[in-house]
Amino acid sequence: MTHAVADQPTVEFGHVEHVTVHFDDLDAMGILHNARYAVLLERALTPYWTERGLAYRGSATPPDLFHAVREFTISYRAPIAATGPVAVHFWLEHFGTSSAEYAFEFRSVDGGTLHAEGRRAIVRLDPATLRPAPWTEAARAIAVTLLRPAATPA
Repeated sequence: MTHAVADQPTVEFGHVEHVTVHFDDLDAMGILHNARYAVLLERALTPYWTERGLAYRGSATPPDLFHAVREFTISYRAPIAATGPVAVHFWLEHFGTSSAEYAFEFRSVDGGTLHAEGRRAIVRLDPATLRPAPWTEAARAIAVTLLRPAATPA
């Protein structure tokens, strides 16, 4: 579930989605459990793609949503020790023939505190063979809006 906030932060690239940390997301110490970061990232990514026409719809789900996470890495910087909204800034570092690599940051809603940062690599799969399959043009058109601009050569 996303948390609607009127003042979405402006970022130079990618997108920021506010997601809600619930009481049951916290561990025995009262901080966001480490395993919940992956779930909250999904809750940030899903509305972005859904609002652009790629939504889970049972048997009518678009083929680009049939993908598997190949790698997930995260570095924790400052604990999230409360319920309520957290800002998830995500972007694409790479969008290849059949793979993609997201980078992401979990920040306080005001952007001042970096809670965690990481990367998530996915591979688009053919549902029949479970082998890598190319992204559709529809996915490519959306992905370009998330790509981080290349660094300017020195």
